[in-house]
Amino acid sequence: MRRFGRVVAVLALTALAAINVRAQSAADFARTAAYAAAQQNADGGFAASPGQPSTLGATNTGLRVLNYVGGSLFDEPGCIRFVNSCKVPGSGFAHRPGGKPDVVTTAVGLMAAAELKIADKAMIDDDVAYFSANARAFEEVRMSIAGLEAVGARSADFARWAKQLEALRTPDGSFGQHPGKAFVIGGVAAAILRMGMNLEKRDAVIATIKAGQRPDGAWSKDDGPSDLSSSYRVMRALFMLKEKPDVERLTGYIARDGLIAVQIHAGSPMEVQFKDIQIRVLP
Repeated sequence: MRRFGRVVAVLALTALAAINVRAQSAADFARTAAYAAAQQNADGGFAASPGQPSTLGATNTGLRVLNYVGGSLFDEPGCIRFVNSCKVPGSGFAHRPGGKPDVVTTAVGLMAAAELKIADKAMIDDDVAYFSANARAFEEVRMSIAGLEAVGARSADFARWAKQLEALRTPDGSFGQHPGKAFVIGGVAAAILRMGMNLEKRDAVIATIKAGQRPDGAWSKDDGPSDLSSSYRVMRALFMLKEKPDVERLTGYIARDGLIAVQIHAGSPMEVQFKDIQIRVLP
C-alpha cells in the first residue's frame, strides 16, 4: 500500500465528517494521528515513501492530516526549518531545498506555511507575484487560488483567472468533457468559490458531479479506475457546495481502498510475524 494512501483516505473521510456523515471514530483519528506523526523524517520534513528524501508535497500532506485529526508534530521546529528551506528568496517554493520553484509547488508551500503559521507578508507578496508571472495552465491557476486561500490572500489576477475557468463551461452548464467530467468540475467549482465569486448554474454543476459517481462509490480523473485523490477533489467541491454524494457507496470504497495497512520501519535484519489480524468492515 502507498505510504500516504491512508492519508488521502483520511482527507476524504474528513470531508464526509464535515458534512455530518459518520466517518472515523475518535479512536480511529488518534491512531491515524500517531501513524502520520511517525512518518516525519530527521530533517523535519516528510517523504512520499520510506527511506526517500523529504519533499514539500509530502510534508504538506502530513501537516494537513495531523491538523484534521487533531495530531501534532514530533519536531515542529524541524518542520518549520524544512519548509523555509524550500522557499526560494524573491520567488516561489521548490520541491526540495536547493531546487527550482514551480507554480504547483509554490501553492503547496503556502499551504504548508499556513498550517505551520509562518506565512508572513514578504513570503505572501513573493508568491502572489510569482503566480501572476507564471500561472497559466488550468492546474496552475487552480492551485494558485488554493494556495492564496490558505493564507487569506487575494490577487489582482482573480478576474483573469475567473474568465479562464469560465471558458471551460459546456452547454449543459457544467465544465469539462467526458471522461472525468466530474473531476474537472470539482477543480473548477472549488477554485471559483475560493476566490469568493458566485458559481453560476450551480444546480447543473452539482447534478453532473453526482452523476459522475461510479458504481464503486468513487470518482476518477479520466476513464481509468477510481482513485482516492480524484475522489477527494470531487468531495472537496461538494463540501464547499454543502452537498452530499451517495455516502454509503463512497464510504464503502474508502474502507476497501484506504484503511487497511500493516507497516514496519527499516532497521537491522529482522523476522516479523503477524498474528490474529482482524478485518473490521466499517459502517
